[in-house]
Amino acid sequence: MSRLGALQADRTPDRPGPGAMPDTLLRALEVNIGRRVEGLLSGDYRSTLLGEGTELAQVRPYVPGDDVRRMDWNVTARTGEPHVRVQLAERVLVTWLVLDTSPSMSFGTADRRKADVAEGVAIAIGHLATRRGNRLGIVTFGNAEQEALPPRQGRVGLIGLLAALRRENGGEPAGATSVGEALTRAAAIARQRSVVVVVSDFRGPLDWRRPLLELAGRHDVVAVEIRDPREQELPDVGELWLVDPETGQQLRVDTRSERLRSRFASAAAEERSGVARVLASLGVRHVVLTTSGDWLRPLAVFLKRRRR
Repeated sequence: MSRLGALQADRTPDRPGPGAMPDTLLRALEVNIGRRVEGLLSGDYRSTLLGEGTELAQVRPYVPGDDVRRMDWNVTARTGEPHVRVQLAERVLVTWLVLDTSPSMSFGTADRRKADVAEGVAIAIGHLATRRGNRLGIVTFGNAEQEALPPRQGRVGLIGLLAALRRENGGEPAGATSVGEALTRAAAIARQRSVVVVVSDFRGPLDWRRPLLELAGRHDVVAVEIRDPREQELPDVGELWLVDPETGQQLRVDTRSERLRSRFASAAAEERSGVARVLASLGVRHVVLTTSGDWLRPLAVFLKRRRR
């Protein structure tokens, strides 16, 4: 059975989209994404996401035993005496992954759920953020079991956490997601200057503007927004019930109305544009990924654009 077929086998009347990925597929995806990230971002990738972490401390005369690869040939030629460059010790860069695990992330009508894309992004960021001895911390929000893992080297903890989070829990809706509360919590934990990658669908109240402003004032913040095509337009399928997965609120609509579909598409586009405007006004880098097609290549293109 194909990957898509395996995921679609978990469809139910209550969940029309693809189901959650099995643990074995999640771990296989970690290997696949790692290889693709290395291929898409091959070469000397200098980005604030990775960081070089070395600074020139001084240029001094050469003494026996110095590494000849550190020779500063410009100063040597100017002075007529061998000189070497002395650099500060490499700094450890800390990246925080703020991951949305709310019920709305389980929605998916295309190739996969939004949660699947979020897990893939987390794996890709994990590969990048833990290179060269750098460390990755994780904060999750949107469900009853919120997690906060301190920065660590390596990706073992990340995969274990994702495997645990992807096991969907039944029960009553947990209520509307507060991105603002998650950002406030991340700001309290991330004490040293870090890179903060927020992965969410950014649905719900705009309670996150001020917390994000404060967070962006101290850290390099990246917003990864995940969408599903059906969130932007309604299909012509007759009468149906629209359900808010986080509040349980229901609304009956007749999608045969062209006027209704047009108004829905316009309102959805304006709402997403509003999110983009707020992020831009705060100086936060922003990329949009969807549940349809290849999401990793657009992410790689976005990261390449952040080269210094």
